[in-house]
Amino acid sequence: MATITVVGAGIFGLSAAWEIARRGHAVTVLEADLPGAGSSGGTVGALAPHVPENWNDKKAFQLASLLSAADFWAGVAEAGGVDPLYARLGRVQPVAADGEARAHALIAGARQHWHGAARMWLTDTPPQLAPDSPSGMWLVDDLAARLAPKPACEALLAAIIAKGGVIETGRRVMPGDLPGQVIWATGHAGLADLSADLGRKIGQGVKGQSALLHYDASGTAQIFADGLHIVPHGDGTVGIGSTSENMFEYDAPDDLLDGVIARARAICPDLRFAPVLARWAGIRPRAQSRAPLIGQWPGRDGHFVLNGGFKIGFGMAPLLAVRIADLVLTGRCDAPEGFRL
Repeated sequence: MATITVVGAGIFGLSAAWEIARRGHAVTVLEADLPGAGSSGGTVGALAPHVPENWNDKKAFQLASLLSAADFWAGVAEAGGVDPLYARLGRVQPVAADGEARAHALIAGARQHWHGAARMWLTDTPPQLAPDSPSGMWLVDDLAARLAPKPACEALLAAIIAKGGVIETGRRVMPGDLPGQVIWATGHAGLADLSADLGRKIGQGVKGQSALLHYDASGTAQIFADGLHIVPHGDGTVGIGSTSENMFEYDAPDDLLDGVIARARAICPDLRFAPVLARWAGIRPRAQSRAPLIGQWPGRDGHFVLNGGFKIGFGMAPLLAVRIADLVLTGRCDAPEGFRL
């Protein structure tokens, strides 16, 4: 039985720790703050696929991860007894006035690349919450899913502990502090550490803001319109967001989020009077490649990196957890070349 340390209790670190514990190995998670305190503590939770065109290894990997998510989250819930509020309910997008040909091209791409595991289609009957459509048509897919980020992290924590894993919070560590095999899943700070250690820019942080509204549409597909994700959760809330900003000050004016909330209310009139329950701001890790990073930390024997889940971390986490566990425990890693550190 191996003993593994995971540094970072965001979605990547917790998913990796769960996969290792699930396989019967000892795991300790070290977190400098609190679990989900970084970019994994947001409100949106949209597990939405990339568009099925210009197909590449990254999109194929994401598809496989999204298709594995139901079993992944069911196993987490069963082990720890906490519901991550996962559901694969699909996504609705209004079609622009001149966008029907584009929509048909996407449908053809989904038919070709999703291999019948999910589908995409047009409808002229607006689903619940669906915004007005200039063309009178809506593009629908049944691949997109959602979960609630904070309950998902809580579910992973409970599952890890149930399998005998250890969680230590408020502990800051450096690479030289830890013997044995270590997975570094430390978000934007980890990208800065890697950049400094390797002498080249590996990635950077990008600030995001989102909000949580009180409105019960729990059995409803998520909406993507005007660049916004509007995601009904299973607890009577709706997550909306998010912004992408290069200014990181948490106490800066958050009028950008006010604008996001106003746009969401305009897109979905049912949300006009929904009260705001929470406002979130955090810094998301974006690798230079815009793809997740997975691999051995160059020059540090037994140390591994899992990072860079900018905007797609929750959707990629189930399969990335399997791949990082494979790498640490067996030395093999079947991940796209573009993900390799």
